Amino acid sequence: MSRDTDDADAAADTAGGASLPGTLPEALRAELTAFRRDLHRHPELGNQEFRTTAAIKERLERAGLRPRVLPSGTGLVCDIGTGAGGSGSDMPLLGLRADIDALPIPDTKTVDYASTVPGRAHACGHDVHTTIVVGAGLVLADLARAGALPRPVRLVFQPAEEVLPGGAADVIASGALDGVGRMLAVHCDPRVDAGRLGLRTGAITSACDRLEVELAGPGGHTARPHLTTDMVTAAARIALDVPAVISRRIDARAGLAVTWGRMRTGHACNVIPQHAELSGTVRCLDLDAWRTAPDMVHAAIDEVAALHGAKPQINYVRGVPPVVNEATSVQLLQDAMAARRGIESVEDTEQSLGGEDFSWYLEHVPGAMARLGVRPPGELSRLDLHRGDFDVDERAIQVGVELFTAAALLDRI
Repeated sequence: MSRDTDDADAAADTAGGASLPGTLPEALRAELTAFRRDLHRHPELGNQEFRTTAAIKERLERAGLRPRVLPSGTGLVCDIGTGAGGSGSDMPLLGLRADIDALPIPDTKTVDYASTVPGRAHACGHDVHTTIVVGAGLVLADLARAGALPRPVRLVFQPAEEVLPGGAADVIASGALDGVGRMLAVHCDPRVDAGRLGLRTGAITSACDRLEVELAGPGGHTARPHLTTDMVTAAARIALDVPAVISRRIDARAGLAVTWGRMRTGHACNVIPQHAELSGTVRCLDLDAWRTAPDMVHAAIDEVAALHGAKPQINYVRGVPPVVNEATSVQLLQDAMAARRGIESVEDTEQSLGGEDFSWYLEHVPGAMARLGVRPPGELSRLDLHRGDFDVDERAIQVGVELFTAAALLDRI
């Protein structure tokens, strides 16, 4: 099958997509593109997504739905096909999750929908995720009214995905998973062409924690380091030796990596400082290893610091576990994508070292996250996420909406 998105639309009709209701009309495609661009112009950071929440709520209410804003005032949930007379009202809900927050980086693109907020940008594709779930909700609402939705669906618009340990925990605490039997999500992938989907059973992301270390010592003169604690050397040895120590205490296949992003100490060339600070991340590919990581990291820092006479204070901030995709949910996404665009549109994807708080949902219910292609077909450049020039081929919005719609129609659990 051609990898061009327009050709993929035609191929879907011959691959079984025509037998499934819910294909997007041109007017809705245009509306969703405009909706995404509006979000892109007005990015909001985690737990500050008030305008975004209001925009989602207004559009869903116009479709006759009853979204409920989360207790924090940002984010919302919305059920479709439940209640009196709702199709599948006694069945577990299928959850469709979108994250709605942006990043604290400037938008450097020269497009008419670039961010209007200085130092803020949708550089991770959350505006696309949000638009896809809104679009799926509009299509599924029409199907529910026509009695063609086989099971109820819950739309989950989650704030603060970019803020460790992620907004998912608050969403779950608010009861958003009550009655949900499965959760699905997509994440933009600039390495995959628009019109294609990357899938993987098992872990698809890594765990990600934040690590902060403060070291203390008496300080002194650089002429007499033997009379004090050489804080610069102590900090440097922790930065170098702790990752090495940990690498010998855990199975290398767990992929546990301590990486420092900041180190600060000292004010003068001839003064041994009294304090030093290091901060970085702990990433891990394996769920069980992630659960043992804090104790292991603490022990390694204590040992290296003691060797150099420094007193450490460690702040280990739990972030997110790996997203571990459940096999049945992966198969559902594959079947849905194949029904729309042919099995050739599905490809394997690798586990990344990025963190994603969708993992917290999968600690409670089965589910899966797919990688949604957003690269223009034929484009050779590989713009990464979390860059100010990040953008997407907006035809991916239609792909995501039809993927979720087909999944809701095919899922029978």
